[in-house]
Amino acid sequence: MTSRQLSKLAARAGFWLLVALIVVVAVFPFYYAIKTSFTPSGDLFRVELWPTRATLANYAQIFSQRSFLQAIFNSILVATSVVFIALLLGITASYALGRVRFRGRTSVLLIILGVSMFPQVAVLSGLFEVIRALNLYNNPGGLILSYTIFTLPFTVWVLTTFMRQLPLELEEAAIMDGATPWVTITKVFLPLMWPAMATTGLLAFIAAWNEFLFALTFTLTDSQRTVPVAIALLSGGSAYELPWAPIMAASVVVTVPLVVLVIIFQRRIVSGLTAGAVKG
Repeated sequence: MTSRQLSKLAARAGFWLLVALIVVVAVFPFYYAIKTSFTPSGDLFRVELWPTRATLANYAQIFSQRSFLQAIFNSILVATSVVFIALLLGITASYALGRVRFRGRTSVLLIILGVSMFPQVAVLSGLFEVIRALNLYNNPGGLILSYTIFTLPFTVWVLTTFMRQLPLELEEAAIMDGATPWVTITKVFLPLMWPAMATTGLLAFIAAWNEFLFALTFTLTDSQRTVPVAIALLSGGSAYELPWAPIMAASVVVTVPLVVLVIIFQRRIVSGLTAGAVKG
């Protein structure tokens, strides 16, 4: 074996070793959460790769709490509402920004995208005053409003980029047939925009599902809290006990659906994110 072949073999071995290291670093936290969720509380501090005594008591404990089930329902309600509103407004805005020519169109798009550059903490106090003035405090509507504000810029940007790549002949044919702009959007463009819609919709759902700061600030009672806040407020048998195992069980319960959704829609996510990157 020549030195050139040895160098290629070493480079390939180094590459796969790096890939294996990245996979381990990325997967190990989720594996540790699953392991801890099946571990009895008395065995949490044992150093072992697999629990010697697996138990479902942690899952039974969290599902026996009505507040946790209510939090799951609240998260589903808020996340699905945010996705619906963001896609509805994003599709109409993307049609205006992507197909209608008017002065300042690029500036408007840049301003919309610039809104997403502000961190949540920077607008927290002002947004709190707005939500309180609208009587949406401790109400799912307050979370839906705040999440939509931060989700909509990215949705509009991706959908506008995708909208610009659709053939102009389709729109001209629809106009010749007497179609209104709304009919053109819903009947002509919408069936072609599923990759971008799947991308933005799923990312909006994940962002709303995982958001913690606004959910903690804008809700007060257990009946209105979402899953991240409910997990953070899980308590043990005493003031000195931190229930790691039930917390991990709750984390696994709310994470597995997201992982499944990403696996199902991974191809659409990639095609939606790369829409408009290459002109053909």
